[in-house]
Amino acid sequence: MARYARSEAKAAARKEFTGIWAALTTPFTTDGELDLGAIGTDIDYLVEDLRIDGVFTTGVMGEFWSLTNAERMKSVEAVVEAASCRIPVLAHTGHHSARDTIELTRHAEKAGADFAVIISPYYPPASQEGLRRWFHEVISSVDIGVWLFDTSFSGVTLPLGLIDELADLENVCGIKVGHDHTRYLETLGLVGDRILVCEANEGMWLENIRDHGQSVYMSSSIPFLYQTKDYQPMREYTDLALRGEFEKAAEVAATLEPLRALNSKWLHGQWLRDRTLQVPFIKAWAKELGMAGGDVRAPLPSLTEEQRAELRADLAAVGLLQAAGK
Repeated sequence: MARYARSEAKAAARKEFTGIWAALTTPFTTDGELDLGAIGTDIDYLVEDLRIDGVFTTGVMGEFWSLTNAERMKSVEAVVEAASCRIPVLAHTGHHSARDTIELTRHAEKAGADFAVIISPYYPPASQEGLRRWFHEVISSVDIGVWLFDTSFSGVTLPLGLIDELADLENVCGIKVGHDHTRYLETLGLVGDRILVCEANEGMWLENIRDHGQSVYMSSSIPFLYQTKDYQPMREYTDLALRGEFEKAAEVAATLEPLRALNSKWLHGQWLRDRTLQVPFIKAWAKELGMAGGDVRAPLPSLTEEQRAELRADLAAVGLLQAAGK
């Protein structure tokens, strides 16, 4: 269960959300079933080897739309058990159904997740009043601290006026802004005095720490795609920046430009260019560095052997495979 009262959610979030958080993928067995053992192995790697500060589970990178509600619950339980109170867990419980969202959110709290995050309802298209009713129904029905998830992946952009209204609810404690930097700044200026506002853009992370007081990178797959046990530039520059050593942090952050170019080629750049969701490429990249990786569920396409070979060659060319001991 959450270790704070509903009225304490905002304060609890400001205490817990610091450093680097990672958005998990969901591993499947070779016959397409949920691989609970691989979840535990991945969590151990993130905690022990990469020193990740927290995890976001069963979200967009976790292919939540392809999981049954029972599988989502099992996945959250497995993540919480593997985390073993070593790091906090943020469970994505969003669904287009308000009732399913409530059920999943209550389950996450009961399972021991520290907070829940809720994507905007993605079908059918809703008016501002419809979105308002949906969020109030969900949030009023749960006690755990809730993050809003305003992302282009949902096909819905939350109206700023609604974000402003929801930020006043006692158990709404943060918002992950998955749009451009301008939208992040607008949201920060509007509600940053009441809830945490996060932009999961590694390229802007240092600036957001230095200029906008962001203290948590929450969250994406980048922390385990750009780093290995023996090569952790994101961890290094984050720690420097959070200590106020911005010039040193900038020197380290600049070394990531080759990896950012690969991100543009294989990951978020594909989404921006042609709306190709990057999850299959994230899983393939992560597997090359020692995580479970694996295949995806339909309707996402699997990588071709030619794509896998090209990705491996690109990772080798920037030295990442060598850093992983490959």
